[in-house]
Amino acid sequence: MLKEVLLGLLTGAVALTVGILLGHFAINKGTSEPEWVQDASQDVDEGIITKLLEELDNIQIQENLRELTKVPHMATTPGDEATVEFMLKRWRDPKTGLDNAWREDYNVYLSFPNKANPNKVTVVDPSDKVLFTVREREKAYYPEQDDPEVVQPYAAYSPAGHAKGKLVYANQGKMSDYALLNATVDLRGTIAITRYGGEGRSGKAINAEKFGVVGVLVYTDPNDINDGISDESKTYPNSWYLPPSGVERGSYNIDFGDLLTPYLAAKEDTYRIPKEKIRGIPPIPTQPIGFEDAYALICELDGSDAPAAWQGGFNCTYKFGGPGFQSTSAFNSSDVQLNIYNSEEIKPSANVMGIIRGSVEPDRYVIYGNHRDSWVHGAIDPSSGTAVMLEITRVLGTMVKEGKWRPRRSIIFGSWGAEEFGLIGSAEYTEEYFSKLSERTVAYINVDISVFANATLRASGSPSTQGVLFTASKQVRAPGTTASVYDNWIKYYNRSSPNYGLIPNVGFLTGAGSDYAPFIHYLGITSMDISYYYDRSQTKARIYPAYHTAYDTFDYSSKYIDPGFTSHQAVARTAGNVLVRLADSLLLPLNCSDYGESLEQYLDEAVKAFEAKLTNNGISIASLKNAVQLFRKSATKLDAVIRDSNLKKETPLKARRINDQLMLLDRAFLDPLAFPEKYAFRHVIWASKSSEVPTFPGLADAVEKAERTGLKADWEQAHKHLSIVTQAIAGAAHTLDDVI
Repeated sequence: MLKEVLLGLLTGAVALTVGILLGHFAINKGTSEPEWVQDASQDVDEGIITKLLEELDNIQIQENLRELTKVPHMATTPGDEATVEFMLKRWRDPKTGLDNAWREDYNVYLSFPNKANPNKVTVVDPSDKVLFTVREREKAYYPEQDDPEVVQPYAAYSPAGHAKGKLVYANQGKMSDYALLNATVDLRGTIAITRYGGEGRSGKAINAEKFGVVGVLVYTDPNDINDGISDESKTYPNSWYLPPSGVERGSYNIDFGDLLTPYLAAKEDTYRIPKEKIRGIPPIPTQPIGFEDAYALICELDGSDAPAAWQGGFNCTYKFGGPGFQSTSAFNSSDVQLNIYNSEEIKPSANVMGIIRGSVEPDRYVIYGNHRDSWVHGAIDPSSGTAVMLEITRVLGTMVKEGKWRPRRSIIFGSWGAEEFGLIGSAEYTEEYFSKLSERTVAYINVDISVFANATLRASGSPSTQGVLFTASKQVRAPGTTASVYDNWIKYYNRSSPNYGLIPNVGFLTGAGSDYAPFIHYLGITSMDISYYYDRSQTKARIYPAYHTAYDTFDYSSKYIDPGFTSHQAVARTAGNVLVRLADSLLLPLNCSDYGESLEQYLDEAVKAFEAKLTNNGISIASLKNAVQLFRKSATKLDAVIRDSNLKKETPLKARRINDQLMLLDRAFLDPLAFPEKYAFRHVIWASKSSEVPTFPGLADAVEKAERTGLKADWEQAHKHLSIVTQAIAGAAHTLDDVI
């Protein structure tokens, strides 16, 4: 009996075990897997990108621009504040807005002309009788130019003061220009007239003061902006060319950020340096004028003929100046007088911010930004970019509000204030806020002037962004063609790559040309700048002709820059595509091997230009070559890890780790001590430089200075900069390794 009982129990146990096993494997476990596992493997949805491209509408962009340009909106003016409120209203819309939108207020140091006492430039005879007066305002062709809020042309941050002297022509106001001129003419006590280009705005006056010049005029030469055209009947409103009275306004300062609060956010209670310690602004009175007035002055000058490279678009021979005017001129023996009444004020300015929160990695950020303020109506600079950004946020915001999409990572949108005064990319906000987030920010996308003209895409960026820019541009049709934006781009701007063959050229973000500057140069955030550009074979214009003038209006943009706004739409589609891929891809679409190719390109240039000179001074470049080779080796190894991984089926920590390596690559090139003389430039690969050799900036400038002086101390500095860039590249290579 006992045996039968035991046998029965054993049989029952076996049956139960079999039943449990059968049940376990037979039952469909369905979603018993934790939800976070599915979320962690979320990847970019091509269907969302297709919908985004379909929904981005050129007419919506057109109407955005029409609204943004109704009134002038220079920083801190009522028009600017109205634009702040407009941005907030759009981003808080319950149906199309973002998850949250807010404003950040600052108190910034700005420079303005005196409305009651405008700046004046005159020609006066020995008895101070006025013989000629430069225009105080641009000629009005439409009511927009007559708006009382159109600011008089002026040089922001030029000091107030009165300067009088004989006139000389100093070309572009470079140090070399003044040196050449000074060899012929005694520049002490003179007024110099210079043309835009070749040297930064403030540099023209800073350089002049070193030679004893007491005042500076700046104008835009027809050769540089109008393809030589100066006939008013052939300029705006009859074409895109600058009218003779048009004047390019601008901020005449070198350093970006608030000038009184370097490296600090310009809040009400922030410490401010004394005004006397501000650097990089004109030390002498400076004023921009139109080319019709420049013609009246330059073509009357006496003295030797200026070099061929100094000649411009006027139908006269440009001369140095005697100093002063020809004996046969009505201005004979006369002086040019500048009466400048600018003043500086600390005024409130705001950044407008908005966010779409990420669903999986809300602590990782993609930033998309554009500055908001303009010198006058600013249809192209900057409102073309703002109009595009508003359309992207409308489409993405609608998807979020309707529950159809939410990005993997968070997206921050920024509408920066006071950029035209040098607060580019809102340096104040990057110092206060994004510096804390920089280790968690994937990339910064800058679309400032979205459309210069309607020929082709043009993009610049960190080399690692090349691939995602190509992917996005291949999915967008170029306006007016059957080709993709990519195929159209390669036709106008291309280069030969040792890895890919002929490809579109993605420029480098050297210098501080736009809102990306604090993000890439100060914070080391991978960045890019996207716009539509003109056909360089059709015009020599250094920028679109109405730049920073009272003619940069909705009418100008809609007639001559982008009729139909299809180029704006192409930029929106390309930039929006890039944005979604950066925010939604499981693995960031950044390529470190493309960075390696750019470093190799820079190395080749350094070897050609400087290796022999360094060797002759006992300095070997071998360590730099080894560092670049190490970077390539590490990048290739990481590429293999990515290629051999199936990240959807592996621990999400692996994807996170690789993404951190890709995301933090540009940070590895930061050295806060590399450029003590350059404000906020810490990126040793892309910092600004004076050298024309396309290579590592610190090394290039140091070697060329040592060549000029021959001093042992300067060759030591060249060696130092060689070590700085070598160790930065080697350090960046090590960040691409799996583990130490």
